[in-house]
Amino acid sequence: KGPSQNWTGLFKPGERIRLRFINSSAMTYFDIRIPGLEMLVVQADGNNVKPVNVDEFRIGVAETYDVIVRPREDKAYTIFAESMGRSGFARGTLATAEGMEADVPELRSLSLLTMADMGMSHDMAGMDHSAMKGMDHSKMKGMDHSKMKGMDHSKMDMGESTDPFYADGSGLIPTAANGGKFLSYSDLRAQKPLYEDREPTREIELRLTGNMERYTWSINGIKYEDAEPLRLQYGERVRFKFVNETMMTHPMHLHGMWSILDVNAGKWNPIKHVISVAPGTTVYTETEVDEPGDWAFHCHLSYHAAAGMFRKVIVEGGPKNMTALNSTTSTLGAVQ
Repeated sequence: KGPSQNWTGLFKPGERIRLRFINSSAMTYFDIRIPGLEMLVVQADGNNVKPVNVDEFRIGVAETYDVIVRPREDKAYTIFAESMGRSGFARGTLATAEGMEADVPELRSLSLLTMADMGMSHDMAGMDHSAMKGMDHSKMKGMDHSKMKGMDHSKMDMGESTDPFYADGSGLIPTAANGGKFLSYSDLRAQKPLYEDREPTREIELRLTGNMERYTWSINGIKYEDAEPLRLQYGERVRFKFVNETMMTHPMHLHGMWSILDVNAGKWNPIKHVISVAPGTTVYTETEVDEPGDWAFHCHLSYHAAAGMFRKVIVEGGPKNMTALNSTTSTLGAVQ
């Protein structure tokens, strides 16, 4: 339902309510808050996490979060999901009776990308910007960032920030509207380990590449139709290194197997199926290769996946009767 239709969930004051947020959009990140209520995050992408209290959280395309709220007053509360681009919103209401509404917040101002979001130092004191006054950006049509292979963002010192997945000095570091706690990936800890904590057998680097002007998207500078499949061996543990060389956040999704987000040392790293990689950052995940067959690995922004930020993954070995079944299931999922 759209904002004007005002989806409403009914409650009795004092009840504990579990809300499951699913970002089913094609291209939109949302910042979610319920003014007047604190949210207890208990699950991410279907896996239990150690509970963490937050005032707001950002949800990428295809991510899910479960939160618990406990409204104690006999009144309405607005569930407000503001697009990261501040161009629109979704909203619903928690209320004690149908027809009740609460105030709908105004959209906040748009955050701007900084030099840090391009993998560059934001301390550019020695650079004379005044000499760039005559630079006509409209004529820079031949500038293809996808060919800048020598620029290794992963080796640039991003420093530390409130969220390890945003560069220090980034214009994209989210902040809560009320000045309170905004959920970070570093807050997510698995409630209990899903896999044994062990060293990966190898590392695969996936550079997220593209061109903002031409709107071309790829992995390692190669589109899906020109790329060889990623071949994994059943039973191994693979470490993926995502290096985002673009100016957009990419929600990366591996079908069929879980991604262990390398954000907290040791066995308590959260288990997810979508990992957001912010501009100018490097993110590591690990995967227990435990499902044979053919699988999709792609950015979950629909346009990016269709344009080429997509790979086929082939898991070799494992139980033969499962391999044929999973290959068929994966193919059907890709068609849908």
